Amino acid sequence: MFMYLYLSGYSLKEDVYGACPSAIRTNRMLTKTPSVVAQVFLLLSIVLVITIAVIQIKQQKNLSPGLKYGIVLDAGSSRTTVYVYEWPAEKENDTGVVSQIFKCSVKGPGISSYENNPGALAKPFGDCLNKVKERIPVHLHKNTSAYLGATAGMRLLRLQNETAANEVLASIQNYFRAQPFEFRGAQIITGPEEGVYGWITANYLMGNFLERNLWRTWVHPYRKETMGALDLGGASTQISFIPEDFQDNPNSTLQVKLYGYEYNVYTHSFQCYGRDEAEKRSLALLFQKSRASSNVDNPCYPQNYETAFTMKYFCGSLCTQSLRPANYYPNQLVKFHGTGDPGLCQEMVSLLFNFTACRDRRECPFNGIHQPKVKGNFVAFSGFYYTINALNLSGHFSLADFNSSMWFFCSQSWVQLQFMLPKFEEMYARSYCFSANFIYYLLVHGYKFDAETWPQIHFQKEVGNSSIAWSLGYMLSLTNMIPAESKLIQLPLKPSLFAGLLLFFTAMALLCLIFLVYLCIVSCNQKNISHVEQVFTPE
Repeated sequence: MFMYLYLSGYSLKEDVYGACPSAIRTNRMLTKTPSVVAQVFLLLSIVLVITIAVIQIKQQKNLSPGLKYGIVLDAGSSRTTVYVYEWPAEKENDTGVVSQIFKCSVKGPGISSYENNPGALAKPFGDCLNKVKERIPVHLHKNTSAYLGATAGMRLLRLQNETAANEVLASIQNYFRAQPFEFRGAQIITGPEEGVYGWITANYLMGNFLERNLWRTWVHPYRKETMGALDLGGASTQISFIPEDFQDNPNSTLQVKLYGYEYNVYTHSFQCYGRDEAEKRSLALLFQKSRASSNVDNPCYPQNYETAFTMKYFCGSLCTQSLRPANYYPNQLVKFHGTGDPGLCQEMVSLLFNFTACRDRRECPFNGIHQPKVKGNFVAFSGFYYTINALNLSGHFSLADFNSSMWFFCSQSWVQLQFMLPKFEEMYARSYCFSANFIYYLLVHGYKFDAETWPQIHFQKEVGNSSIAWSLGYMLSLTNMIPAESKLIQLPLKPSLFAGLLLFFTAMALLCLIFLVYLCIVSCNQKNISHVEQVFTPE
């Protein structure tokens, strides 16, 4: 009986402990297959989630709401230039990323010359405006804003004859009423406005306000210094830069906001110190010194050059009113003979500046005007560039190089100049020597550039295909007032489909992960049971 029970008990143990390892192996195999499947589905789900997200982000297309266009007419003292600008309608921080796409010079003199016949303005404007119509899509004509900004020539005319100035502007208004564009008015901009718009243009084109990063998006450049701007027009000249400490004289600075950043810019415009008006003043001085002779020697004109002007030409301007002789006959001709004397030319040019008005005051260049010490790099454009180009110089160079080139140029005869200049036009060629000396006195004795700081001036006409002129800065400022339009984004997957797929595969990945954790726990438990059973198994 006991034997039987022992044998039976032994047999039972044999069945239980002998069969258990086999069952555990079978169970492990059954557990391993779903584990592999779950791992595959988990990896697949993760890969699909990442792939769908990358496709949705990388393959999306920004559909621009289109381009906006603007027209600016730069009505200078000697000519009018029409500029066409375009920018993406969505803008960047309330300011358009503007580019110049077209430029056209209106035939004839500046608009201030039409004081006696304002109705004649329409014809010269027509040629350029017809070309502008071709450059801007027809369906956008009515939404394209056009602006006319008149500078020093009209500022002088308004001071001299306000009625005539208003009639000229009214004639322009009437002309644009018949045009398809949205004309926003003709206005005379102030000297400081002209200066600061030129500063905006120069720094915008140099990339000091915006630059593209690695992701091709526009960002503000890190620690990039702005440049000063030097503009030489026909009737005025402007200097603009950010001083070391603008709080020393806040009345001389203008606050500018562009692309979300604010700048405090010192700017001053010197009326009657443009190239044309300065030369007229020099002619009036020479005429005065000759005791109103009908034959006058001009040391700034080339040797053997002769020309004749009416007294009205050089004494009729508001800038030369104080030099007008007692016996003033507007139509009387006065002959000027070129002597090509660089030394005498410099002496004569120095008389155009009142250096005694400052009375040894610090930060006062000339005429008693406050100006902080010049700081950093400058770009000199318009009349500065054209004169430097005539001297066969470009970019930046030493003051010594400028002086030697100027002296050599001013020593040439009229015949020699005709072979030296790449583009020969009498009205400009005869005056380059005067312009060079005037620039020297303005920059060195006026603005206080010296041998050390002179190379920091870059003489430039344009950057890329865009002219350095106040008109672009004017357009940039105006885009702050033109409403932006939102970007349209085209996605490769519809938002609902993208969200559904993302949710489905994320859920699948989570379920697989939970299942794998469950299998791991089960497997660990089975190992523990197996270990315990093996401990209690009899030898």
